[in-house]
Amino acid sequence: MPRAGTAARPAVTTGKGANIAPSRLEVAGTDARFSTGLAELDRVLGGGVVPGSVSLIGGDPGIGKSTLLLQVAASAAPGRPMLYATGEESLGQVSMRARRLGLESASLSVLAETDLEVILEAAQAAKAALLIVDSIQTAQFAGLGASAGAVTQLKECTAQLVRFAKSTGIAVVIIGHVTKEGAIAGPRVLEHLVDAVLYFESEAGSRFRIVRAVKNRFGAANELAFFVMGEEGLKEVRNPSAIFLARAAEPAPGSIVMVARDSGRPLLIELQALVDRMRFGAPRRVAQGLDANRLAMLLAILSRHAGVSLQEHDVFANVVGGLALAETATDLPLVLALASSLRDRPLPQALVAFGEVGLTGEVRPVAFGEERLREAAKQGFKVAVVPQGNVPRKAIEGLMVRGVSRVAEAIAAAEAS
Repeated sequence: MPRAGTAARPAVTTGKGANIAPSRLEVAGTDARFSTGLAELDRVLGGGVVPGSVSLIGGDPGIGKSTLLLQVAASAAPGRPMLYATGEESLGQVSMRARRLGLESASLSVLAETDLEVILEAAQAAKAALLIVDSIQTAQFAGLGASAGAVTQLKECTAQLVRFAKSTGIAVVIIGHVTKEGAIAGPRVLEHLVDAVLYFESEAGSRFRIVRAVKNRFGAANELAFFVMGEEGLKEVRNPSAIFLARAAEPAPGSIVMVARDSGRPLLIELQALVDRMRFGAPRRVAQGLDANRLAMLLAILSRHAGVSLQEHDVFANVVGGLALAETATDLPLVLALASSLRDRPLPQALVAFGEVGLTGEVRPVAFGEERLREAAKQGFKVAVVPQGNVPRKAIEGLMVRGVSRVAEAIAAAEAS
């Protein structure tokens, strides 16, 4: 009831949508995801494909995007209709690739078409569970005057696919071309529109492929899936640590294994350092897969707090396998590798290390320490040099853990192992 002297305010109505009421959020219920047929890809997606979701996958030309998704279309949840729409190849070319890969699926349909409206009608008529569009740069919406691949076409086609997926419950996977810098071609709004963005990565000349999730509304980002390219297509790598641990039979100075956490699980990766006396000019500092500025900082810490001076040496650091590591857990193993290379003393093959190094020479703990140690023990490593704060309360069978607090102490512990 209004106060005396004031008029009652009328109810605010907007006309459009006035009868729409908000719905109560339901958090219970079963997970409706279905499998892609590849456990590694399922894990990157957060457990499988969510009906009505839209995923965008990009990668360099020839890396295997079409091969991977054709395998997914043929091996995803049996009994669910799949539609593979290609604007890049003819039906004959897709059929040849399917025969080479040994793919057979009664639920897989292939459509060579660039008109998006035709593709959507075909997917709805087939009651497909999954629609794969190869690629978004070849799709075009007839209502627009622009040619395929233009910014307006890319934005409108992606928006149409998102609306289609949300209204029908059909999951959509879009292949996108990438620029020479490695980013998905087109405006960044494409990545904002979709539910998940995956990047297909590989080092030049390598058989190994990595699928990285940089955005995922239905799971964790920065998850990795590992594959190897063979004559019969892409095969999953269930133990990715084996990729990065193909070391020489004899231990070599400057080589050490660390336990990284570049994804949702620990990975054992070899770090290599090479220290060579400077020949001319200013000393070189080269880092592959590591932050060059952090390398320079670690060199200063070694000089000040461990008595290891590299002012008159060229320094090279490399992450074996082509991964790029951004976490601070690389500090301690890199310091140990540098000291090993300078003194020409190999570190034991069964030694593993991880930890952050501070400017005052202290060794700081990192996240998921016990999980990293258990992975090292599972892979057969016998000794671990880690921050004192990462020493587990309960001993890990088969692994001797040496906790250290200072850089000089870490170098001594590694050399005594």
